[in-house]
Amino acid sequence: MFTPFRTVAVLGAGVMGSQIAAHLANAGLTVHLLNLASSTGCKNDHVEAAYKKALKLSPPICFTEKTSRRVILGNFDEHFDRLATVDWVIEAIVEDLPTKQALMERLEAVIHPDAIISTNTSGLPIQAIAKGRTKSFRSRFLGTHFFNPPRYLKLLELIPTKDTDPQVLARMQWFGELHLGKGIVIAKDTPNFIANRIGMYATLLAIKAWTEKGYTIAEIDTLTGTLVGRPKSATFRTADLIGLDTLTYVTDHLYPAIPDDESREIFQVPEIMQKLVSTGTLGAKTGQGFYKKQKSAILAINPETLTYEATDDTDSLEVTAIAKLPLTDRLIALYRDRGRAGEFFRQTMLEILAYSSRRIPEIADSPLDIDRAMCWGFGWELGPFEIWEALGFETVLADMRSANILLPEWVNILSSKEGQHFYQEDIHQNLEVYRHGQGYVPVPLLRDAIDLDLLKSEPKLTVWQNSEAALLDLGDGVLLYEFRSKGNTLSFKVLEGLSASLDILMSDHYKGMVIGNGSDHFSGGANLLEMVIAAQSGNLGVLEKLIVDFQNLLHRIYYAPKPIVAAIQGRVLGGACELVLACPHVVAAAETYIGLVEVSVGLIPGAGGILRTVKRAVERSASELPSHIQPLITRVFETIAMAKVSSSAYEAQEMGYLPASAKIVINGDRRLAVAKAEILHLDRLGYLPPIENNSIMVLGRSGRAVLEHEAYLFQQGGYASEYDRYLANRLAYVMTGGELSAPALVSEQYLLQLERETFLPLLEQPKTQERIAHVLKTKKPLRN
Repeated sequence: MFTPFRTVAVLGAGVMGSQIAAHLANAGLTVHLLNLASSTGCKNDHVEAAYKKALKLSPPICFTEKTSRRVILGNFDEHFDRLATVDWVIEAIVEDLPTKQALMERLEAVIHPDAIISTNTSGLPIQAIAKGRTKSFRSRFLGTHFFNPPRYLKLLELIPTKDTDPQVLARMQWFGELHLGKGIVIAKDTPNFIANRIGMYATLLAIKAWTEKGYTIAEIDTLTGTLVGRPKSATFRTADLIGLDTLTYVTDHLYPAIPDDESREIFQVPEIMQKLVSTGTLGAKTGQGFYKKQKSAILAINPETLTYEATDDTDSLEVTAIAKLPLTDRLIALYRDRGRAGEFFRQTMLEILAYSSRRIPEIADSPLDIDRAMCWGFGWELGPFEIWEALGFETVLADMRSANILLPEWVNILSSKEGQHFYQEDIHQNLEVYRHGQGYVPVPLLRDAIDLDLLKSEPKLTVWQNSEAALLDLGDGVLLYEFRSKGNTLSFKVLEGLSASLDILMSDHYKGMVIGNGSDHFSGGANLLEMVIAAQSGNLGVLEKLIVDFQNLLHRIYYAPKPIVAAIQGRVLGGACELVLACPHVVAAAETYIGLVEVSVGLIPGAGGILRTVKRAVERSASELPSHIQPLITRVFETIAMAKVSSSAYEAQEMGYLPASAKIVINGDRRLAVAKAEILHLDRLGYLPPIENNSIMVLGRSGRAVLEHEAYLFQQGGYASEYDRYLANRLAYVMTGGELSAPALVSEQYLLQLERETFLPLLEQPKTQERIAHVLKTKKPLRN
């Protein structure tokens, strides 16, 4: 078992250094962020300005405002001695080898003899940076290549040198996975390591299709974006975000560093990029790059005239039907397509897959390393070799040979053995991957992660299921209730399944239940389409029964005699937030974005969200005096009325959406395993459910007046429409106890009935129906 780092120093407060420091602070470390001293004024001016600028980035780099205070600023002149006490030093200064080497020499004279030293260089040889240092220093030195933005991109490439102590590498891998939430790939000390080498190749290949093969920017971004399982920023929008100057710099330095790369010529900086950079057209940072926003229009640059024009219609690609298919089916359909879209996809994909294979064993020894690097670093849903397998190993191989595309010998050897591909299952159905020089080896499981796909493949582990949900056996007497509806919405069938699962949980066979899933997002909330259909039918009785049943279901969860743990991640909105509020125990991925957003669709929470946020506010109050409760209630009111969503699980605790007792894991892959462990722990303690509270202090008419005044100020300040204010007033009515003239103690059922009685009439409001229709059509809120 390794010892976690507690204090770390980041040297260099540039774009990456500041963000790395912030993410280390997110992980609970004390961080010293040092930069060159300012030559004028206060010597900390440079570092303070750089960090202040980083804190303004969107999305935010810190989990909360408090987190940012863990970063202690300093400069190389006055504060270099602080490095004597840190556990880990990360160098992130300018990409210049002599400058880095000089810093390493200065570091060695100061740091503790057990401290680990790493560099975040993205292009310089790791071994060369530590040249001239002692054997002890070199044994504790390696590359730690974070991806931008470090908080949100999962990949961390660890690059050991021939001198790096294996125990140092193992400790870094352990800490990176467990405490930084990273997906670790061990890379070789080769130019651009793994992800950037393959990613740059794919980017330059797409630019070549634009400049030489007649495809437009809009067409290429369509064919390299979500359609093929990559981020929606695709090729050219991503390039603009990175910066054309940065891409040019990386390409310029890569080309001379890879003299033996058979595809080296693709890494010549395209002439169009040279022209754009020379004119200061650098992308998002200068307001224009490949794209330019002009008022509400998005324009794309013409490669011939270098003027901006309306983006071309992509209907000629004829991919509308293909886009509706599941990812693997989309890829196969595109590969088989005989039109313009298929031609681009086949040509570029064959080249990318072949190039990836030719980089083994140069940059990595296994297809798994390249697949994980591209998925975790570039946001691909499937890596190159996973795509190759999906398209058909033999099919792709035959097409490559037909097109005279160069293949490495190891692929030819693999193809000669019938039934052997990059990945295969052993006799026990465990996944194996080909590893150069070793044959097939087991695919290493992510630390403390539950493999849901493996669970689902075992029919005997499915305890119950319908078309939109399932109850799985996690072993050791623990169940998992998993949503499978579109968007993981809380549809009628999902709620029906949850009720059935609670019945099953009550048998003697089980100790507790986790509510969670393996998706990127826990749940988008209630199924709005089902609600609209019911409302438009004019039968509010059906809806009232639905709300009553949902309230009763959440009441059962909260007071269940066995522990129920919500394991959440990503977006947790509306009704899903109400479900989590009803779970006494929560395990949350740090990247959890939770909120009661009903106001944005013309409603207020109706299934206990108001009840439980009011209860928590009262419980946090110093006493039941209205003067003590009012500020807390006002804050909750503002949060719900403005449909605020947390930017992290830690902020969700501050907002009252998650209890202080919630277990927050920075590596979201661990959430189900931690939730299971929490149930077993609670069971061993002798679980007792919460005590029902039927004396909740509400503030009555005077408290409501305070909240209604807040709503008035929202509207006057331009933060809310007239209808927003109306909704906020209805929210205030429920939160303060309805028509009560003075502060009073009320029961849970009293507040639930108020929620129900206020929620249902809102569904008949034309403006509410407009908001719901707009969200269903555009996936964006309407403030009418």
